[in-house]
This record gives sequence, C-alpha cells and structure tokens, in this order.
Amino acid sequence: MSHRDMFYACRLVAVLLICLDVFAGDKHTGPDHAAERRKHSVELEDVVIVIQSQRNSYHARRSGQRKVEILQQAARLGQGVPVIVLLHELSQYEGDWSILPALPRLFVKYGHSASWLFFIEEETKVTLSALLEVLNRYPAQEEWFLGKRLHDNEASIIHHYAFSEDPSSFSYPDTTAGWALSAPLLKRLTERIRSENLKSDFTIDLKHEIALFIWEEGHGPKLTAVPEFCTEPRDGCATAFTTYLPDCGHPVSKNDVFVAVKTCQKFHSDRGHCGKTFAILRRFLGKAVPKADWLLIVDDDTLISLPRLRQLLRCYDPKEAVSLGERYGYGLIQKGYSYTTGGGGMVLSRTAVSRLLSSSCGCYSDDAPDDMVLGRCFTTLGVPITHSPLFHQARPDDYSEEMISTQHAISFHKHWNVDPVAVYRYWLQDTRPRDEL
Repeated sequence: MSHRDMFYACRLVAVLLICLDVFAGDKHTGPDHAAERRKHSVELEDVVIVIQSQRNSYHARRSGQRKVEILQQAARLGQGVPVIVLLHELSQYEGDWSILPALPRLFVKYGHSASWLFFIEEETKVTLSALLEVLNRYPAQEEWFLGKRLHDNEASIIHHYAFSEDPSSFSYPDTTAGWALSAPLLKRLTERIRSENLKSDFTIDLKHEIALFIWEEGHGPKLTAVPEFCTEPRDGCATAFTTYLPDCGHPVSKNDVFVAVKTCQKFHSDRGHCGKTFAILRRFLGKAVPKADWLLIVDDDTLISLPRLRQLLRCYDPKEAVSLGERYGYGLIQKGYSYTTGGGGMVLSRTAVSRLLSSSCGCYSDDAPDDMVLGRCFTTLGVPITHSPLFHQARPDDYSEEMISTQHAISFHKHWNVDPVAVYRYWLQDTRPRDEL
C-alpha cells in the first residue's frame, strides 16, 4: 500500500471513529434529554383540582361523590393521584366561594408543590388523561389562565356595562367546563391580594369578575380558550357538564310551596322592602295560611317556572335551614357576607324562617334592602347561602346566550325592553299553562 493510500485509509478510520463517538454520545445523552423533558411535564400529582362545593348537605354530598369518582378514575389510570380540594372545606369562611379570598389559602397549601390549579363545579365530569394532555401544552413555569370562552353580546348590567363599546372583546370562563390557573399566576395573584388595598364591593358574577381581576387592565393574561374544556360531551373533551337541574325524584307537591309576591301600592309610601319581607315571614309561620315546607318570595316583575322550582326543591331537605337562589356577595374580601338576590326569587325552608324569626336579627329600617338584610342575618346565624345559577336577577339578554341556552332556567327578573310573556314562553315554559301553577 502506498503512502497516499495509507493516508486516506487513516483519514477514513478517523472519520468513522468520530462518527461512532458522536452516535455513542447521542446514545448516552438521549435519555438525559428525555428525562429533562419529563421533568417539565405535568403529572397528576402536580395538579390540584378544586371542586367549587357548597356547605348545604345536598351539595356537600354531590361534591364528595365527584371527588370519589375522580380518585377512582386516577386509580384506574395508574399515573398518580391529584390533590382534590372541596372549596367549602378549605376554611370556615363562607366567602371562599368568591375565589379571591381563597387564593392565598390555596397558595399557602399547594403553591410550592403544584403546577396547576384546576377549578370545576360539582356536576363537572373530568377525563384525567385528556386533562393532562391539555395542561402539558402550556409551559407550567409561565402565567396561564385557561378555560372555555364566554363573552357578552351586548353591554350587561350584571357586568357594570364593562367593555360597552365592544362587549365581545373580553372573555371570561364558563365555569361549568372547568378553568385553570398556572402556579406562577397563582403566586402573583396571591401577592396582589395580600399587598393591595383591594376594593371590596359587590360580587355579582364570579366568572366575569375573576377574569377582570386576572386581566388587571391589560397587565395580566387574558383567558386562553381551550377547546377540550367542554360543556356538551364530545370526542377529545377533557370535561363535560351534566346539569344544574338534577333528577332527585318526584317534584315536591304544589301544596309544599307558599308563594309570596312583594307588591301592594298602598304600603309603598310607608313600608319598604324589608318591612314587607319580614311581614311575609311572620305570616308564613302563622296559622292564617296553610302549613308548607318552602317559602318563595318574588318581586312583581319576577318571571318564574314553578314546575322547575318544585323539581329542584326535591334535592333539598326542608328540615335543614336552607336559603336558596342566585347568590351575590358584599365585602367578601374584607370578611363580608353573602345573600340571595331578591329579584331572582328567594327560597327559604320553614326551618330557616323559624331560626331567623326566633333570633334578634331583623330590619334596621323598614325600607332597607331585604335580600341583603336576610343575608347578613343568615350569616350571623351560620346558615349558608346556597347558590343555584338557575335563578337570575336580570333579563336573559343580560347573560351570555351560550351559557343560559344550556340551562333549564328557573327565573328571570325585570321587564325592561322585553315582552315578559315571550320571555316566559321561550325560556321558562315546559308544559301547558294550566299545569304551571
């Protein structure tokens, strides 16, 4: 072999050795890279699922059942177990339902170990494998606010006419489909709540107000729409919602519901909302009217489906102190109180009315806002305000059409610029009119 041939042969061997070394290096570093990728992937142990539960016995039982279902699903999946928190058990403070007071508590308990907080309602079904696929699409070390997008079609009174020039430009989550916060966002929100002197006023629509707080006038993230967060079940969904109007058996009897309408012109000048309401409460417990388990108090411009109400009431125990309707809050950041809005209809069990009237709590003036006074009284007495989004303080046009079209609404309120008969027939009527009463 010539010197030239030997030179090229050596060169070839050198190239081959270099290539083999590179391949061997890849072989050794490949698993390290994979391990690095796995280190940043989200597992079930990295997820805290917060069920937005309530203290009322029916809702506590339903949320407990949802927790068991999720844990059983995790066991079948064999990929670890998420932390599951029932919101009403997080602390003794009733106002945790408004989320902002709960965030610092959630951060203290889980902020340093969890990558994601995922909020669901008690009737939201979750497919854990699909949820993990969704969460792993978004880097958990960044700030993320995920959910199914809702928006207003027109400026709404319940959202204080926010974004009135273009209501559809602002998105807020459909809480029935679930919504998620990444750990870095949870940390920053907690710091804001702790350090800022937050305005504490009315809590009206939780999902819209949470989105506004997170957005922080453009300084925080907007909602990122996730198509796998669903209300209607379909292939590929991580969540699906069942119903706010469950089948708990036969509707309660018509004779078990006493309906009181607040209207009487001759008393308008000298007896206000609170005075009327407490007169109704005393009459309800008196001997002048037939004994009934439930009291419904409505305004004279409230539209209500009594058949749907009777179906819903079957889920509740009238021997328990129940205050039911659309829940609002006042001053909840500063340890305020919750109340059932009067216009959407206030439902009270006989036990709740009896506890209220046997206490020293009452109107500070006859024309005081009755719903807020009742809320303050029930909070003092330890009676939880139970929320059902089937009751509505405003008109159908004031809510997201996509949201209310999936409900079986029980009530709406106010007759401004609407035909109340048409609204009733379209949104509330199930049966022939003579069967409604």
